[in-house]
Amino acid sequence: MKLIAKSVFTSLCATIVICASPMAAAETANAPLLLAANDAAPTGGKVVSTAEAAGYTYMELSAADGKKFWIAAPTTKVKVGDMVRFNDSMMMTNFASKGLKRTFDTILFVSSASVVK
Repeated sequence: MKLIAKSVFTSLCATIVICASPMAAAETANAPLLLAANDAAPTGGKVVSTAEAAGYTYMELSAADGKKFWIAAPTTKVKVGDMVRFNDSMMMTNFASKGLKRTFDTILFVSSASVVK
């Protein structure tokens, strides 16, 4: 049952990401591997850097353990140094962003992100 639920969640997340915007659909169509984030995936961190492209805010975050990782959220107002929380993540590997002209080894696409006060 858990495997079926995870499969449905992965399909739903893929549909949401692909349908979010025409540019996102073009970018995600080129992604070679799509994985659902597991329970051990982080849910927040401190903003190290940001970039905007195709209706998304890309954020490089530093987790509590010091490891850095990237997320992409619907456009979100953040600045370097903010603490951010996010939910409903989906990991993609070798994701090529045409808007940013770079490829992310791994990136989490999230349904929403917010600054923690």
